[in-house]
Parts: sequence; C-alpha cells; structure tokens
Amino acid sequence: MLEIKNLHAGVEGKIILHGIDLNIKQGEMHVIMGRNGSGKSTLSNVITGRNGYEVTAGDILYKGESILDWSPEDRALAGIFMSFQYPVVIPGVNNTYFLKAAVNSKRKYNGKKELDAASFLKLIKEKLTEMDMEAEYLQRAVNEGFSGGEKKRNEILQLLCLEPELSIMDETDSGLDIDALKIVAKGINNYHNEKRSFLVITHYQRFLKYVEPDIVHVLIGGKIVKSGGKELAIELEEKGYRWLEPA
Repeated sequence: MLEIKNLHAGVEGKIILHGIDLNIKQGEMHVIMGRNGSGKSTLSNVITGRNGYEVTAGDILYKGESILDWSPEDRALAGIFMSFQYPVVIPGVNNTYFLKAAVNSKRKYNGKKELDAASFLKLIKEKLTEMDMEAEYLQRAVNEGFSGGEKKRNEILQLLCLEPELSIMDETDSGLDIDALKIVAKGINNYHNEKRSFLVITHYQRFLKYVEPDIVHVLIGGKIVKSGGKELAIELEEKGYRWLEPA
C-alpha cells in the first residue's frame, strides 16, 4: 500500500527526516510515536504532499507508484486522507456543501456517477449516526466554533464519507477528553478493515487502549529507532524515550 524508502526531507532548508524506511501493507495499522520535534508531523506532511516540504533523497510509493511528483489533490483523490492535529476552519462553507463536493470529486475521479442531493443526505445521515453526531453539524461552517473534540469527530466524519484506502491520523487524539477519544477510536475501528490501512501518529499510549495497531514505531531525531508490537507503546509509557536515544 505505502512504501517509504530512505526518505530524507525537510522544510525551509532544514532537513528533519534522515533516512525513513516504512512499509505499510494493505489492511495494516501502523503507529508512530515520538516527542515533539522528532519529525512525526513532517513525515505526514511529506506523504500528503503539503506545500513547503521538500524531499531531498529517497522515495514514497503508493500502490507501487512513486507519488513525489503528485499534487496534494491527486494524492487525496487517489485515496490518501489526512486528519490534522489542528483542523482548518473554513468560514462561510457549511459541512454539507463541503462534504458533498469532496465526495463527488472523488467519485468523478474514480469514474463513478456523482451523488444527487437525496443520495448524499442518506449517506451523510448514516455516517452521522456512526459518529454519534447531530444533524445540526451539517449546517455549521466547517469547524467554525467547534470545540476540539467536535473538530476531531468532524474529521472522522470526513474520513467515513470519503472512504480513503490510506488514512493518516496526525495526533487526532490530541486535546480529547476520554469520551471524545472513545468516539473517535470507534469511528476508526469501524472503518478499518483488511483493505484499508492506517498510519496513526501520537504522543501517548492511551489512544492505543482503544485501537489495535499491527506495528508501533519510535521516531527520534528524524529516524525510526525501534519497531515492535503494542507492548512497545506500553514500555514507552513506563520508560519515556531517553533509553532509545543514541549514545
């Protein structure tokens, strides 16, 4: 699904990633943990093609094809989704319009017929129920006036509607109380299956109480220094990161 080979990348002339190798197979959930400044968000931004980030060496393959020359829009239409740590507010654009436009853009890209208003409303109401969200969310401007938890749930709603094949969750658990955390995790778990892959980026082991990763990676200084199972995250919670730092 996603293969990263010897990736070196940075922003504003500063190299932050120093030789990342990562292979996420179809249906797998990988977790990347690390301190602030370790390169976690840089990695997610480089995968999604965010402007301003530069790859200086290595490659990123999605379904066997290099995507380094693809625009962020092409990556999204091809099935790569990213949930942001700080979701963007879009004043004046309500959720219904935003989601309908996004869903139909992807359907058009995939050669499918666009959904009419009735079909889309049926789809969105099903997804709202999955996320325990009220219908009034649809009339509100995208993330405007939303609490932190509402913004994160709104991003999971977008994921459920767009049905990506690779979902990158960049500290989606940040700032959530336990109830919101459980709802977000439920949305991820309901969506995750043998054909849909996840890359979850987090500081904390607590989120992993509610999702089941296949592999946990530790990122320090722009390098993956250790990989293991869920038990590695528990060990990090107990010991911190210092024991993994280079001597």
